[in-house]
Amino acid sequence: MLLTFTNRNGYELSASLELPVNQHPHTFAIFAHCFTCNKNHTAVQQISRALNVNGIAVLRFDFTGLGDSEGDFAETDFSSNVEDLRAAAHFLEENYRAPGLLIGHSLGGAAVLAAAAQLPSVKAVASIGAPAGPAQIEHLLQGKLEKMLAGESAEVRISGSKFKV
Repeated sequence: MLLTFTNRNGYELSASLELPVNQHPHTFAIFAHCFTCNKNHTAVQQISRALNVNGIAVLRFDFTGLGDSEGDFAETDFSSNVEDLRAAAHFLEENYRAPGLLIGHSLGGAAVLAAAAQLPSVKAVASIGAPAGPAQIEHLLQGKLEKMLAGESAEVRISGSKFKV
């Protein structure tokens, strides 16, 4: 089921809630996609469906400025991703049930680790390939870091697509 929820900055974030078929959910999970990916990334969909078969409802959403969500990706950062996760958790708690599980891929994995400490309902976290630090993305920012530190945006190419950061 497609839906939207509002983040702290007033942007509508696009989401998909997949509920288990023929059973009540054992728990609700939030899936945070990778840097510059979106909620419809093949791996995100396949993992969500596997969890559904096992009775877990999964909310997949697009971070601010990505996929079908509002906002400018260039104006986001790691902290805003964590805030988007908190907004997703608040949406679930208000409309269904507070999430018991956070799942994140790559940078989404790092974000769920940071968000988990702020969400008392979370009992488990699964991180898939989360970076241990900024070294994993430094090569993407070569020649652009000074411009970014001066408060300007820069264009980077990731997997053949251009993104303004």
